[in-house]
Amino acid sequence: MHQTMKAIVNRQYGAPDVSQLTHVPVPEAKENEVLIRVHMSTINRTDTGFRSAEYVISRFWSGLLKPKNPISGCEFAGEIVAKGKLVKQFEVGDKVFGFTTSNFGAHAEYLAVAEDSPLALLPIGFTYSMAARLVEGAHYALNYIRAAKIKEGSTVLVYGATGAIGSAAVQLLKYFGATVTAVCASDKIEIVKNLGADEVIDYQRENYAEKDKRYDLVLDAVGKSSYREAARVLKPGGFYTSTELGKYAQNIFLALLTPLFGGKKVLFPIPKLTQRDVNWLKQVAEEGKFKPLIDRQFTMEEFVAGSVYVESGQKTGNVLLKIE
Repeated sequence: MHQTMKAIVNRQYGAPDVSQLTHVPVPEAKENEVLIRVHMSTINRTDTGFRSAEYVISRFWSGLLKPKNPISGCEFAGEIVAKGKLVKQFEVGDKVFGFTTSNFGAHAEYLAVAEDSPLALLPIGFTYSMAARLVEGAHYALNYIRAAKIKEGSTVLVYGATGAIGSAAVQLLKYFGATVTAVCASDKIEIVKNLGADEVIDYQRENYAEKDKRYDLVLDAVGKSSYREAARVLKPGGFYTSTELGKYAQNIFLALLTPLFGGKKVLFPIPKLTQRDVNWLKQVAEEGKFKPLIDRQFTMEEFVAGSVYVESGQKTGNVLLKIE
């Protein structure tokens, strides 16, 4: 085994160019961990958000003054090359995928994670590039869907339906039997229809909040709307949720205040992800009911350019990072 590995390292918060491709020691698997040779990762909003620390609240998890876990990356797919003596459910040679925000570290050639972390075997027939993009956007979408108690027959509007979260939300909502209206740009309408949306609104031509249809949930997957706007199309007792804090972090406060009045509510769930959730996503993917979109792929040497692209807000689905 190589003693050092290539990794993307952030030793300070800031713009994309604080990320450096460098060599660091290969981690060792503790007795309850597996060591994964990472083949594919993604560059996503979780990565860019923690690196920029634009929302200062994120530093309570990642380090107040500088990143306490300097190797970035939360989503991965690769092969187990070593395991600790207590590991029972995985074997050396297993091809796996998963998600890590406890220590990050997926933007590196090797990653050590606990065997009971959000980790699963690759879906049958999936490549590393197909599996690496299964979790990040989908687990946020799943948290919002669960918090709103969406069931068969629920009506949902997804604002920003072409990003990693929005495109996953459309597919998972259809899996649960919801009727989905998706909002996107003109050039993405066919993509969103192919995801299964029942209706598509072109935000460049019409405002969803001025239409007559009413929804049980408005899910803003890009953080560009507001509760005040969405409330106009919510049913009585309906929910609004957003992937962003909102102006002046209002969504956190509204999530605390709106339930007190018994009407329309703001949800701001803290994302949770378990190994059971990852295995559920694997099952849905194997059934062909969830196919994460891919936009483009970058190499480790192109990482800064990839981060700039992700932060531009123009990506469709997921951006891959090739580690090999």
